[in-house]
Amino acid sequence: MELIRKACVKTLRNPGVESAQLLNPENSKSERITITRVRVESGAEQGRHCHDSSEQIWIALKGKGKLLLADGKEEDFSEGDTVRFADGDIHGLKNDSGELFEYISVTSPPINFSYAYKNK
Repeated sequence: MELIRKACVKTLRNPGVESAQLLNPENSKSERITITRVRVESGAEQGRHCHDSSEQIWIALKGKGKLLLADGKEEDFSEGDTVRFADGDIHGLKNDSGELFEYISVTSPPINFSYAYKNK
């Protein structure tokens, strides 16, 4: 068993985006997944990107926003929705609502996301 205490959870930040690294290669021995809780403020965006060799699942917990997909496409994404991105799928998120958007991200195999955040 492995218990990860709140004190071991690092939070990464970009303007308007906060990503709590609940389980990742820095605080766990897991070799299978990374789990993050992401909060996106109203008007903030996580730009389009991809992960070449990891799939990712997002579970919307609170609010609504737009998934930013390949070829400039967008899709509504709201509380209760789940989306899966295969290896190499282009994805991102824009919070175009007037409220906080929050989701859980599960990534397999694990990724250390520090590279993508200005404030580590």
